[in-house]
Amino acid sequence: MTRQSMDLPSGTALPESDSGGRRTRLREFQTKLVERMQAATSGVATQASKLGVMIGQTRWLLSLQEAGEIVSVGQITKVPLTQDWFLGLTNIRGNLVSVIDLANFRGMAPTPIDKESRIVAFAPTLSFNSGLLVSRVMGLRNVAEMDLQQGDEADSAVPWAAKRYLDRDSQVWTELDLSLIVQDPQFLHVGI
Repeated sequence: MTRQSMDLPSGTALPESDSGGRRTRLREFQTKLVERMQAATSGVATQASKLGVMIGQTRWLLSLQEAGEIVSVGQITKVPLTQDWFLGLTNIRGNLVSVIDLANFRGMAPTPIDKESRIVAFAPTLSFNSGLLVSRVMGLRNVAEMDLQQGDEADSAVPWAAKRYLDRDSQVWTELDLSLIVQDPQFLHVGI
C-alpha cells in the first residue's frame, strides 16, 4: 500500500506497530551482538571476551564458543514431573530446547520473566539442546580487564562455576563453563 493510496499527507510517518518495532529492535540488537561476538573471536583477545549475562541477581560470563543463539522468552511448555528449575521446552527456529533457570537450580529464587529476559541457547558444538533463562544480556566483557578472585572451598563442589572475577566497578562475575555443567549429574537429572 502506498502513501498516496492511504491519503496521508506528505511527511506523515506511517504508524509502526509496537510489537513489530520490538521485533525489529531485537533483530538489530542480535545482529550487532553476533557481529561483535564474531569480531571478538577473530582477534587475539579471543580468550578474554566473554558474554556477560545476569541470571537472577548474579553476573555470569559465558564463553563465546559455548553460547549459542540469544532469543526472547516465548512460550515455554511445562513438562510434568520435573524439577522446578526445569522450566520446560521451547521452540527455537524449529528445534525443541529445554529451558533451565540456573538461579533456581542453585537454590535461589526463581528468575522472573520480563521484557529484558532472554534464553541463551547452548552452542551446537556442545550437542546439548538446552538454554539458560537469563534476566538480561549485558554484552561482551573482557576478563583481561578484570581481577581473577581466589576461590573458596565451595567452588570445588561446582567446577562449572569455579572462576570468579572482579570488574572495575567492584562487581563480581562468575565464569560458567557450559561444557562442564552438561556433565553434572544433578543438572542432568530433571525428573522428580
